[in-house]
Amino acid sequence: MSVARKQQALRILRWSGEGTLLLTAVVALAVWWSVPNVAALRNENPTTTAFIELRRSEAAALHRKFNLRWQWRSLPHISRYLRIAVVLAEDYRFYEHAGADWTAMYHAARANWAQGGMRAGGSTITQQLAKNLYLSPQRSLWRKVRELAIADQLEAELTKTRILELYLNVVEWGDGVFGAEAAAKFWFGHNAAALTPAQAARLAVALPNPKLRSPNRQFGNLNRKCARLVLRMHRMGVISAAEQAQALQDLGVAKAEVEANEAADAAAERKTPPPADPPSAPTPAQPTPTPTPTPAAEPAAPPAVQPENPPALPPAPTTTLTPSTVAPSTNPGSDQPSVVP
Repeated sequence: MSVARKQQALRILRWSGEGTLLLTAVVALAVWWSVPNVAALRNENPTTTAFIELRRSEAAALHRKFNLRWQWRSLPHISRYLRIAVVLAEDYRFYEHAGADWTAMYHAARANWAQGGMRAGGSTITQQLAKNLYLSPQRSLWRKVRELAIADQLEAELTKTRILELYLNVVEWGDGVFGAEAAAKFWFGHNAAALTPAQAARLAVALPNPKLRSPNRQFGNLNRKCARLVLRMHRMGVISAAEQAQALQDLGVAKAEVEANEAADAAAERKTPPPADPPSAPTPAQPTPTPTPTPAAEPAAPPAVQPENPPALPPAPTTTLTPSTVAPSTNPGSDQPSVVP
């Protein structure tokens, strides 16, 4: 290659690098400008949300009335069963991450790749709050980047308690039904503070898609999901054995059925995936050489003298386990979040 062509190639590479850096800077600046000021949410409740306005506009496009059901309640006035059920169902590492659960996002990406679509999102409660307050349900890379940026600001400005309170008050639970108070009254006829464990489980399971998983839809798969949440709450000590039995009766699911389902899922997760490379062939055993007989004329060599007290091997190091916060597993039957709302 001539010197002129080498210089031309270097110029193209330099221009490409500068262009990439400029594009990255422009995108970063656009994301930064698009992040709203969330500091006011420390002490002020939002008067509307992006999802409420979206549903209002959808109703207007269909020429029908939009009947909004939305009543704000502070966290102490929302059933503890619902608070815990939502964290377990939606974001069991809520009290550990800083807005984004990269492990969950990685697993969601793998699931989407295997299924050939965008079904699993891996979003945290903080990300879902950002989406409900400021964005839309549309799936796109730009929305996801903005969602992550807003979630980062929410975590920087607000406490976990406040984030959970905001989320439980703005999330959609049906047609025009927003927030835990409206959901409890609409689906069960009483306020959010009076929700039972079974009712809390039904509301938590409905959250990914309240239109397809509305709390009044009672069939096998949804009932089992609710029952698993009830069992996890009992294992955490949130509800007693009697409350667990009553909740399972309300859900119409037998405890043995749920435990069998959990055991099957755990067995499936324990299966080791096939290796990427084929295993190497085992090394054939070497034949034992036949000892050569010692000529009679030569005396046999004396045996090697072993030391009377051979040195003892150093003991294997032991590790003392100390109580610590155990990160919960994705296995539904495993330990639960270390911090309970």
